[in-house]
Amino acid sequence: MRIPLFALILALAPLPGAAQSLANQLFGGHAMPSLQQPEAIGSYANGCAAGLVRLPETGPTWQAMRLSRNRNWGHPDAIAYVQDLSRKAVQIGWRGLYIGDISQPRGGPMTSGHASHQIGLDIDIWMLPPSRLNLSVAERESLSSISVRTEDQRSINSNWTARHHEVMKQAALDPRVDRIFVAAAVKLEMCRTASRADTAWLQKIRPAVGHNYHFHVRLKCPRGDRNCVTQTPTVAELSNGGNGCDDTLQWWVTDFLNPPRRERTEPAAPRSRHPREFTMADLPAQCQQVLASN
Repeated sequence: MRIPLFALILALAPLPGAAQSLANQLFGGHAMPSLQQPEAIGSYANGCAAGLVRLPETGPTWQAMRLSRNRNWGHPDAIAYVQDLSRKAVQIGWRGLYIGDISQPRGGPMTSGHASHQIGLDIDIWMLPPSRLNLSVAERESLSSISVRTEDQRSINSNWTARHHEVMKQAALDPRVDRIFVAAAVKLEMCRTASRADTAWLQKIRPAVGHNYHFHVRLKCPRGDRNCVTQTPTVAELSNGGNGCDDTLQWWVTDFLNPPRRERTEPAAPRSRHPREFTMADLPAQCQQVLASN
C-alpha cells in the first residue's frame, strides 16, 4: 500500500517540543561511547561528546566511584588529567584520588544530578582522602565522601587539612584547567594564606553552591575541538585580574546566605529550563550524529 505524501511528511517532521523525547533519556540510554574521533561539542551545560574514553575503574593511584552510574567517561584530556593529578596526590601524601562523576559515555544532559558534565571535561574529585585503593564495587556504592565545610557554610571544619589545600593547588596549576568549583568556605580558607605569587592558580578556584564533599575541575576546550564553547567570563575577568579573594567572595557568606529584603517592583523572571528538560532541538546539531554513531 502506498503511503500518502502528506502522511509521510507528518511522520518525518519534528514533533512539538512537549512531545519530543528528552535528550537526557536518549544520552542516558547509551552504555558505550560513539565510534568517532574524540571531540567536545557545545558548552559544559548544553552539549555532548564524541569518542569519549573510559577512566579505568581502578588504577595505581585512583579509583572511580559509583560505578552504577556509568559516568567515568571523559575526553582523553580529562582522563589523562585525572591520572596525572592522582600521581601528584600521592606525592603530597594521599594514597591517590577517589573520582566521582565525569560524564556519560556520549556526554549530553544527565538523567539525574548535574546540569553540566555534558562534554567530557568536568571532573568531580572527592574530598575524602583514600584509605585504600582496592574498594569493591559494593563499597564504592556505599562509601560516602566527607564535607570540609561547617553547617552554616561560613568556614571549613576539622576535616580540612593542609593536604587538601595542596591537592587543589596542584589541580589548579595544571594549564589544562579552566576553573575549579569549591564551597565558598574553602576559597576563603585558601585566601587566608594567599600571596601574590598564588594569583595565577588561585583565581581558578571559584566559589559555587555545594561542593563541600567534592571539588569540581573544569578543563579548557581541547585544542582543535572547534565546536567546543569556552566558558565566559574568564576567571581573570571574574577576579579583575586578581586572585578572587575580594568582596565578590565575601558575598557568598553574607548576602548569599542572608539575602537583604527588597520590595519586589518587577515580576519575577521566568524559570530557566534545566538541561534535564532539553530535547535534541536544544543541543548542538552535531549531537544528533553522536547519538546515531555505532
